[in-house]
Amino acid sequence: MLLGVHVSGEGKIYKALERAHDLGCNTMQVFSRSPQRWRESFILPEDIEEFRVRRTKYRIKPVFIHVPYLINLASPNLGLYEASIEAYIEDILEAQAMGADYIVTHMGSHKDTSEEAGIKRFIEALNIIVEKTNNSSVGILLENTSGSGSWLGYTFSHHKKILQGVVNNERIGLCLDTAHAYLAGYDIAKSQGIKNLIAEIDEMAGLNRLRLIHLNDAKEKLGSHHDRHAHIGKGYIGLNGIKLIINHPQLKNKAFILETPKDSEDADRINLETVRKLARS
Repeated sequence: MLLGVHVSGEGKIYKALERAHDLGCNTMQVFSRSPQRWRESFILPEDIEEFRVRRTKYRIKPVFIHVPYLINLASPNLGLYEASIEAYIEDILEAQAMGADYIVTHMGSHKDTSEEAGIKRFIEALNIIVEKTNNSSVGILLENTSGSGSWLGYTFSHHKKILQGVVNNERIGLCLDTAHAYLAGYDIAKSQGIKNLIAEIDEMAGLNRLRLIHLNDAKEKLGSHHDRHAHIGKGYIGLNGIKLIINHPQLKNKAFILETPKDSEDADRINLETVRKLARS
């Protein structure tokens, strides 16, 4: 099973690999820079080299980089929109240097405009980004959302429109967040709900594009649209729902990354062990 967590990138970026290894992970996700601020500097070349060395040593693959929250490729604010495109390109090029496999991104907020306008801006931004990074092998994974506010991506019809609009979309894939899906109204606590979700993803985007599953329980009720994650088995998806997801024949070979609460020193370790037990049972 490909199983990891979102690990801290505090200090030297290569320390994230040690944190993942110490937890017994064979894949991981990390912020390569602060998720709440614009870039202040680039990772030093010697730190990038050490990252690549330790990644090989610890056999962690694939490696996912989550882009900062400030980036909004659907924004109607021209300044933010252009800054987001520039930052996105920088992040892909840096991820390439690190030897990372994918970057993960939310699909942005259309703010006070319309979903159609937001999707149009997102497509135009991605076309620029893909063109400017056409020599990169780093994949771009579009994450589904819970549907709060004006955020795009709560339905996979949005993913379909974007894939149809991006000229060279070979590098574009999907990241399925289980908590987000449940909170958006997909009842994946039940086997039929999982079946329906998989069918929709396959119809709208192609299940072959699903490269990553953010395995999170949901702290709020089905369809609440409130983006709050819970520990594995402690939310509304529950142990049985999580077990159905990780053992589903069409999902079990995907990479799973936990983004569960880090409210204790042992939280990641406990959640990982819970998932491993469910996979063995």
